[in-house]
Amino acid sequence: MLHFVAPDTAQLVPITAIVGDEELLVERAVAVVVGMARAADADTDVREIVAASLESGQLAELTSPSLFGERRVLVLRDIEQLPKEVLDEVTAALRDVADEVGIVLVHKGGARGKTLLDAAMAGGARRVDCAKLTRPGERVDFVRAEFRVAGRAVSEGGARALIEAVGNELRELAGACAQLCTDTDGQIDGELVGRYYRGRAEANGFAVSDRALEGRLGEALEQLRWALAVGTAPVLITSALAQGVRALAKVASAPRGLRGPDLARELGMPPWKVDRVRGQLRGWTPTGVAAAVTAIAQADEQVKGAGTDAAYALEKAVLAIVAARDAA
Repeated sequence: MLHFVAPDTAQLVPITAIVGDEELLVERAVAVVVGMARAADADTDVREIVAASLESGQLAELTSPSLFGERRVLVLRDIEQLPKEVLDEVTAALRDVADEVGIVLVHKGGARGKTLLDAAMAGGARRVDCAKLTRPGERVDFVRAEFRVAGRAVSEGGARALIEAVGNELRELAGACAQLCTDTDGQIDGELVGRYYRGRAEANGFAVSDRALEGRLGEALEQLRWALAVGTAPVLITSALAQGVRALAKVASAPRGLRGPDLARELGMPPWKVDRVRGQLRGWTPTGVAAAVTAIAQADEQVKGAGTDAAYALEKAVLAIVAARDAA
């Protein structure tokens, strides 16, 4: 079983099973297979089809060797949605893949469609895992790997500072890594990231969330307006607010006997974040947290299309969060 592999460490194989729901990693894994096939044959014919739309007899056409001898790659997406009536046909095709044909199976994970996935693995498929990165350490590793592939050195503090500045979304992080590599020289550390993101590093959704959860209304509104001014998407701000309130709830409900690293492991947070959230908890009650959750849900609905003024919806949410904290 492999995690996402870079082009220089991968080998072309008849069947590749890409498993997981982290879209950026899935796209990259598919691109690696296609890139290797086209390196072997520049005229490689790539076909993509959603499994749910596959009809009986269609697979033979898609995987049959070309009359002109060029390589062919079939990317079959969402195989957990494969109709039952073609399951046997696809399973049989995996047992006899022509030399010049490659099949890429994309599966979101879970139990559905596992029969076909197991059949592919039994037939010698290479598995590439592209699951969501949920732990803080995994995102730090992702950032460090991005810089390593680009030939740049980054300190752990620099990686954490970049995540603080940009957020947890991998596509945003990958873009930020590429931009830093283009615009800066030398080792990337926390100080460099701070200088580069001056303004954004202090005025993003997480800064808005921190100030609101601490009850600092004026600063929260100031950070909100600045974040919107520098182009932070409203949906990222509501996401940060939601993450902040969820963190409050997790820390508040943690077992009382745990401290330090043990508490951080239990909560799935780095120790520095646990300390920050514990400081923010002062002044909050379960009723206040529930009110904040409701306010954020309403704002999220507004910024995703139900409203006409995202900035007003976010300001209203910040006001409601601070009011919820102050209401004892």
